[in-house]
Amino acid sequence: MSYIDGIILPLRDEHLDEYTVGAEKFARKAKEQGALGSFEAIGDGLKHGKVTDFYKSVQAEDGENVVFSFVLWPDKATRDAGWEKLMADPEMQPDQMPMPFDGKRMFWGGFKPFVNSIQLGNAEKKDA
Repeated sequence: MSYIDGIILPLRDEHLDEYTVGAEKFARKAKEQGALGSFEAIGDGLKHGKVTDFYKSVQAEDGENVVFSFVLWPDKATRDAGWEKLMADPEMQPDQMPMPFDGKRMFWGGFKPFVNSIQLGNAEKKDA
């Protein structure tokens, strides 16, 4: 069954281009390690809530937006092995690929899908 890594982080508008370069590099590297693909999205139409919201989740400051991204893996075993290799990759180290955002306010986690209506070709058939 497929597996998803979800990531939420704050990003200043002026750092979007720099972030995009790193995200594209990460996407290529993740695919080399077995990911089916990844998706990066910047907040558009996000509302400020009374109790919680995307901005509060990353303690966004003035001038910051929220990035929502996910990596789709064919299964958890591929994800675990892939992340191990990604974290050991010399090109993925912070000194080689600096983060244009405050990593202390980023959060992420793994998710096991339980409803999937997205058509993924062979990956979809594998989950069925």
